Amino acid sequence: MPKKIISIDQGTTSSRAVVYSDKGELIGYEQMEFSQLFPDDGWVEHDPEEIWQSVVQVLKRSIQRFDLIPSDIASIGITNQRETVVIWDKKTGKPIYNAIVWQDRRTSDFCDSLKESESLIQQKTGLTVDPYFSASKVNWILNKVNGARKRADKGELLFGTIDSFLIWKLTEGRDHKTDVSNASRTMLYNIRTNCWDDELLSLFSIPSNLLPSVCDNSYDFGYTELVGGKVRIGGVAGDQQSALIGQCCFDIGDVKSTYGTGCFMMMNTGSEIINSSNKLLSTIAYRLDGETTYALEGSIFVAGSAIQWLRDGLEFFQQAAESEDIALQAKDSSRVIVIPALTGLGAPYWDAEARGAIFGLTRDTGIPEITKGVLESVAYQTKDLLEAMRNDKAFFNTIKIDGGMVANNWFSQELSNVLQVTVSRPKITETTSLGVAYLAGLHSGVFENLSSLKDNWAIDRKFTPDRTTTGYVEWKNAVKKVLTD
Repeated sequence: MPKKIISIDQGTTSSRAVVYSDKGELIGYEQMEFSQLFPDDGWVEHDPEEIWQSVVQVLKRSIQRFDLIPSDIASIGITNQRETVVIWDKKTGKPIYNAIVWQDRRTSDFCDSLKESESLIQQKTGLTVDPYFSASKVNWILNKVNGARKRADKGELLFGTIDSFLIWKLTEGRDHKTDVSNASRTMLYNIRTNCWDDELLSLFSIPSNLLPSVCDNSYDFGYTELVGGKVRIGGVAGDQQSALIGQCCFDIGDVKSTYGTGCFMMMNTGSEIINSSNKLLSTIAYRLDGETTYALEGSIFVAGSAIQWLRDGLEFFQQAAESEDIALQAKDSSRVIVIPALTGLGAPYWDAEARGAIFGLTRDTGIPEITKGVLESVAYQTKDLLEAMRNDKAFFNTIKIDGGMVANNWFSQELSNVLQVTVSRPKITETTSLGVAYLAGLHSGVFENLSSLKDNWAIDRKFTPDRTTTGYVEWKNAVKKVLTD
């Protein structure tokens, strides 16, 4: 019987266990949402134990649904929401505080105090100083949770991004590991020397004994027996790097743009680290057999979560998929511009204190016009990123799109019109889980090499510009009105 691969896709709003064939074909998945916690303005948290239980549930349900036994499973891969941090007790595995999510902005003042060190941090990590990244969140937990710093100094605690926490739980405490792509997003990892950086650890007052060991993306991360027998964890990658791999962007200049909770555009830059002059991030795309491939990335904090806000917060519709039909009902005369800075603005602005706004309201403005404005805002933010890449002299070959939002044909066409480039949507748009399935499959021998994976990529539809748009100029003018820097 051909072997299957299970991807654990631990996202910002849900956990999934996705089953793939030995040819990279999607067989099916189980999914479970979990609670979003907002204890204060700009704060976003998750309950790590709830995340863990959701992973256990979807993993067991997928095995039962597809009638799998351990010998059917070649390997397990893990992909995860990046930058989100957990600190837990080394003996019991119990978190000492909720997971602080990548969207959280509580450490803005602390990050502002590090501006004098920004060039040093950027040189070492490729990142800009911002609450988005893990280091300031770890510092906050150690300083604010009673007794945490003393316990950390005594070696009683462990830190990890969500992948590390899941690996530790799945292996029942045998392995405290992470992969290089997640490590590169902590602001503690030197992407040039490929190791944790003592100077950065000192800057953020984080003891090195908290840290996991850093591994290649396709590697032996340990085994789990939660599936009824031993199954190896053979691949791990942060969600955006995993999507890059799932889109088979293995050549320099290949670009993927993922539209999930946020939007993340990533360009393969090969062995070269491009130092951005336009507030983009240099990061590690993947490391295989000790060879590192880098990427240039633009991060947008709010994309699909704005649609979720329209659905749950404003109750404009019951299902996110309805946004396409509603946007089509908008009046052609509408000039509504929405700035969805619900948790600040990411690249290329990096303004943690910016707040959302709606411009151009009239008596004729209704649900369709605002919904259309939100969808357009994601396209405009994507153009911000693409223009920044062009200004950094990082020219692209292709743009491949994926994520939940691209099932919306109106949005995908509008994206092509705003960018004035052709964008390609693959048949499998859930490329995040696919990428880590590839990594796990490479480790277990299901797949031979990266080149062989390209044969699996298939296009669903190309969107070519069919008109020009004028809203981007209005977008840029509107953004200036909400920036605080």
